[in-house]
Amino acid sequence: MFKTFQRTLLVNYILGSGIAVFGVGGLFIFQTLELSSVEMTILFSIMVISGTMMAGLELLMYRRHVAPIRTACVVEFPSQAVLQQAFDQTSRFPVLTIKRIMGPHLFGLSLPAMLLSATAIHFSWIDLPYRMIGLAALGAVLIALLHALIEFFLTYRSVEPMLLHFQGKNGLLHQQPLQTTQRSLSVRTKLLVSMLVIGMLPVMLFMLASGVQLSTVEQVDAYWGWAALILVVIVGVATFSSILLYDSIKRPLGALTEGVASLDAGQLRPIANPYADEFGQLVTGFNHMVENVTRRETENEQLLNSLFVLLAATLDARDSYTAGHSERVAAYSVELAEALQMPVHEVELLRKSALLHDIGKIGVRDDVLLKEGRLTDDEFAQIQEHPTIGIHILNQITLPDSLQPILAGVRSHHERIDGNGYPDRLAGDAIPLFGRIMAIADAYDAMTSDRPYRQGMPTEKALAILESGRGTQWDANFVDVFIELRRQTISA
Repeated sequence: MFKTFQRTLLVNYILGSGIAVFGVGGLFIFQTLELSSVEMTILFSIMVISGTMMAGLELLMYRRHVAPIRTACVVEFPSQAVLQQAFDQTSRFPVLTIKRIMGPHLFGLSLPAMLLSATAIHFSWIDLPYRMIGLAALGAVLIALLHALIEFFLTYRSVEPMLLHFQGKNGLLHQQPLQTTQRSLSVRTKLLVSMLVIGMLPVMLFMLASGVQLSTVEQVDAYWGWAALILVVIVGVATFSSILLYDSIKRPLGALTEGVASLDAGQLRPIANPYADEFGQLVTGFNHMVENVTRRETENEQLLNSLFVLLAATLDARDSYTAGHSERVAAYSVELAEALQMPVHEVELLRKSALLHDIGKIGVRDDVLLKEGRLTDDEFAQIQEHPTIGIHILNQITLPDSLQPILAGVRSHHERIDGNGYPDRLAGDAIPLFGRIMAIADAYDAMTSDRPYRQGMPTEKALAILESGRGTQWDANFVDVFIELRRQTISA
């Protein structure tokens, strides 16, 4: 993997150097100046010497920059710290490429080339004015910028496979993800710099070439003043154009970012799509994903609800005289919760919890659960175990975190406000909210439902019993709201 990475970087370097240094730079020198064959040979030799020095400096910097990456690739079982350092260095490599090019270009290419050219002029090996050296230095800076820009974007493509390699290796060895700690250049910065270089470079090279051609004209000073004004206009146009281009990219990217953030927050919302380019295709794909996720969420919710109802019906089927008890308790609990203005998602969790509140009775023997007469103390103790049995059963399912709140209602729906309930003898607000609500709904349905050994009592009598137990057996505020709801139902 490391050899492939280095080979790609070498190809990038040759491509960038060929285009910028020997292509544009060579054309600028040899086609702009009127030189004899000897002078051309001397200038070419100067370019080769200074280019070799530049390549040597770049090689030294490259070895230092690539060292953490090489270490992580060579070591068979690198530590997570070594992989993280290599990952960060790889992420920074496009920016390091700019530093690796600009420094050697200026100090390895430009400075030696200027000194060698000045020496050649001094000894009359080439017939050029000294001011040409200054123009050449400016041209070298422009060539370096072009070279850096080319390799910057080529390196961005080259580092992606290496980043994926380090992520996979760290996941395999350490089972943890790697996250870069280095902030990359923003899209806005990339666009601005690219537009400035692309917009300025051709014009400045043309100006330099023109300045060389006019360097013997008396009006050369006026020419450079005009050139400077043109350059300012070009910089302004390039900057403005990059801002407009960035804005056209930022808006759809911002819409996609907000859409992803909504997904993370559990809100499945499609994105408005006024775009007709490639971003339009991305937004369309995102909206299709939202539609598919929404449909599957709906299907899963329907399946889950059906499962809860099925479990409740299976439990009630053990005793034909209590059939529908769990669903009625769930309906009463939901009605009370909505009157208390509980959040919608909590009301839905409460409904599921109420449907399963007696699931632990599956673990109670039929001769005890279905006994029509008075229960003995031992038999009643067995009945009192059903909340803990229910929790044990539900724990075997490994409920997701989103459904964990239903366990509190299953366990605590027989607790009393005065602390004399079961199984944990909780008191007051220590009893979970779901348990306090379901206790009222459970008691009311038990009192008003027919049994083989007794007739269900009238609503008013059941409500009177609830009222007499407010503050001792049941939550006083909840009892008051429940009684008001029942009386409104009777009078309706």
